[in-house]
Amino acid sequence: MAIIINLDIVLAERKMKSKELAEIVGITTANLSILKSGKAKAVRFSTLEAICKALDCQPGDILEYIEN
Repeated sequence: MAIIINLDIVLAERKMKSKELAEIVGITTANLSILKSGKAKAVRFSTLEAICKALDCQPGDILEYIEN
């Protein structure tokens, strides 16, 4: 099972920098980087909600499941 994080793609589409998103969401740029790289083991729904609100997107735009 592989969950792919497409946050960098959505950020590019919205022409937003990671630092700007981190400030809006209220997380550190380091934690956002961990999430973008796919190394995060979990994400809080409140964080996911804040990211989706800031980027005007759906969770499915950010998260993708690919079967191995």
